[in-house]
Amino acid sequence: MSVIVVGAGNWGKNLVRTFAKLGALSGVIEASESLRLAVLSEHPDVHVSNDFNSALISDASAIAIATPAEHHYSMAKSALIAGKDVFVEKPMTLSSEEAEDLCRLAREHNRILMVGHLLLYQPAVQAMKNLIEDGAIGELISIHQERLNLGRARAVEDVLWSLGVHDVAVSQFLVGSGDCDAQAFGRASLNPGIADDVYLHCTYGTGVQTHLHCSWLWPERRRRTVAIGSRGMLVYDELAQSVTLHRKWINEKLENVEEESSLVYEGAGEPLFLELEHFLHCCETRETPKSDGESGLQVIRVLEQATAR
Repeated sequence: MSVIVVGAGNWGKNLVRTFAKLGALSGVIEASESLRLAVLSEHPDVHVSNDFNSALISDASAIAIATPAEHHYSMAKSALIAGKDVFVEKPMTLSSEEAEDLCRLAREHNRILMVGHLLLYQPAVQAMKNLIEDGAIGELISIHQERLNLGRARAVEDVLWSLGVHDVAVSQFLVGSGDCDAQAFGRASLNPGIADDVYLHCTYGTGVQTHLHCSWLWPERRRRTVAIGSRGMLVYDELAQSVTLHRKWINEKLENVEEESSLVYEGAGEPLFLELEHFLHCCETRETPKSDGESGLQVIRVLEQATAR
């Protein structure tokens, strides 16, 4: 199994390093000469080029795309048509029309298409999913998420498309559905038309509501997911990589019930290693990835619906 990584910048360099660790890295495509030299210094035996077309005609069985989001669609499309399995970083595309086309091409060419929804491979998120399914907090009522920091502002996709995509993928995973009504309220303070602070509200067909606040214009780094149930609450602290079960709720008589809380998961995990290992496994077995193209499309539809209003 061999993979060529396209893009070795801020995040792409992590894909390069991890695929090398997995023994699957066969090449890197990068436009920047300084970044190409950095890759060669760390991986002298790997073929490095600035020619994307060379990846398409290579013997590599898969291509992993970690370029700016506006290039995801065209590159993934070319790779699928060339008969390559494709891993594409989030957001999958910048429109549902483009995402639908990539899913169609993957089906027509019998190719694996996987989206880099990293948090779905974080063991703490899987632990949270298991607890919800096991009824640890009763019936799921709502999910509240925060992804805040003084971050790296973008010039093309806004903060919801750049950062919030992580949390939309997680909420859909925890709810077990991608069908929802979405509304977003945001402000573009730094760059006209590019929101840097957004509140997203979603109502799913099951009745569960999710609420996300994401911003790259915030004084503190906060990354948290809270799941509220009819008989308890779960708090996932992404920075501490912990999940706490709070046995607190309000009963039918509107009385507060507070029982002992407990730490039910703690551990750093290696989500990127697990994610890319899963991609290689799916390429070899032809299994459908956990974050396949269809799940990526569901996320794009939510973002598109929310920001179109």
